[in-house]
Amino acid sequence: MADKLVAVKGMNDILPGSVPRKDKLPDSAIWRWFERTVESVLSRHGYQHLMTPIVEPTALFVRGIGEATDIVEKEMYSWEDAMNGDKLTLRPEITAGIVRAMVEHNALYNGPLRVWSIGPVFRHERPQKGRYRQFYQLDVEALGFPGPDVDAELILMLRVLWQELGLTIGAHVRLELNSLGQPAERAAHRAALVAYFEQHADQLDEDAQRRLHSNPLRILDTKNPAMQALVEAAPRLDQHLGEASKAHLAAVCAVLDAAGLPYRINPRLVRGLDYYNLTVFEWVTDQLGSQGTVCGGGRYDGLFEQLGGKPTPGIGFGLGIERLLLLLQAIGVPVPDAAPDAYAVIPDPAALPAAMVALDALRRAGVAVQMHAGGGSLKSQFKKADASGARHALVFGADELAQGQVALKPLRDAAAAQVLRPLAEVHGWAAELRNA
Repeated sequence: MADKLVAVKGMNDILPGSVPRKDKLPDSAIWRWFERTVESVLSRHGYQHLMTPIVEPTALFVRGIGEATDIVEKEMYSWEDAMNGDKLTLRPEITAGIVRAMVEHNALYNGPLRVWSIGPVFRHERPQKGRYRQFYQLDVEALGFPGPDVDAELILMLRVLWQELGLTIGAHVRLELNSLGQPAERAAHRAALVAYFEQHADQLDEDAQRRLHSNPLRILDTKNPAMQALVEAAPRLDQHLGEASKAHLAAVCAVLDAAGLPYRINPRLVRGLDYYNLTVFEWVTDQLGSQGTVCGGGRYDGLFEQLGGKPTPGIGFGLGIERLLLLLQAIGVPVPDAAPDAYAVIPDPAALPAAMVALDALRRAGVAVQMHAGGGSLKSQFKKADASGARHALVFGADELAQGQVALKPLRDAAAAQVLRPLAEVHGWAAELRNA
């Protein structure tokens, strides 16, 4: 017998909840509920859906994310196309691909756009809880809007999403903000960082020494406990911000204050991608151990030019879906029931034609009906009906069919009586099943 094939390490199957699994990863029901909630919130804020390819030119991420970032240096799945020598990469994030699509199709010709996408992204890193080699990301972008008003709107939209998912701000997630200023201000801060860390080179670990001249800002994000005091004393970016950058952040904060959304200014918040400027933010949690960030983003007004487009402002965020769903599981957020409205019990194969005609009519009337298939005793079919979570069983027995009727048996209310309903008038009682 051939060896059993399994999924690539760090790349997971998303299965129905009825399939038992040892790893306790979120099942497809909570995924679909999350996606429906996201689409509802985003559409109410004027965001339109788009999709971009999973495979992009490697240069897109080198130019967009930054050659000296961990993602580009260590984590991308890249190869050379054997057919034509093109250098290709499985996307490690979605924003750069969306900006590439906007530039390629001149998509902002008629004005700014608000867009969103959900899909898989790939990073070659050590798999652990909430962090995988293939994971799924919600990516939301507001493109062509220069002002702090849209920055604040985007953050407030996330508050709506958290509330509709059952998360409490403060107890489950909290907001951290910072400003990365403009390129000249970041350059001045970078020079100050290099000079400071050079004076303390003997305290830098191997990773920090490697980054000292290529990307010193990332040293501030170190998780090495031995370097925390050194990092805390390092020059701060806010010491180099000009009045315009300070005013932009102040305007964002003014809206959040007026809306009653609590936040913390974190001057060490830098994000992991080079394309950010001005407003950056993260939503963090204490419920998932060391994997504290569930959503992060910010403004990237220079990215369009980096990718060959005209100067265009932009702001957006990325949300790791697996990590967020693990958070929802950890705090016990109830997922709405995805069970069918009814389960069709068909004791005799001879009843199948009449039953399927009735089921087709019910489904066209908006009723979710799961049909028993494969035969079996009446007892075993009722056992399956109960396990399905349906609120009613539709019993297509010989006696009922002889009268042109079907029996509706309540499965969740022991005190409710079984009733008969005419097969010729399905649309007249379909709402009874939908609204039960």
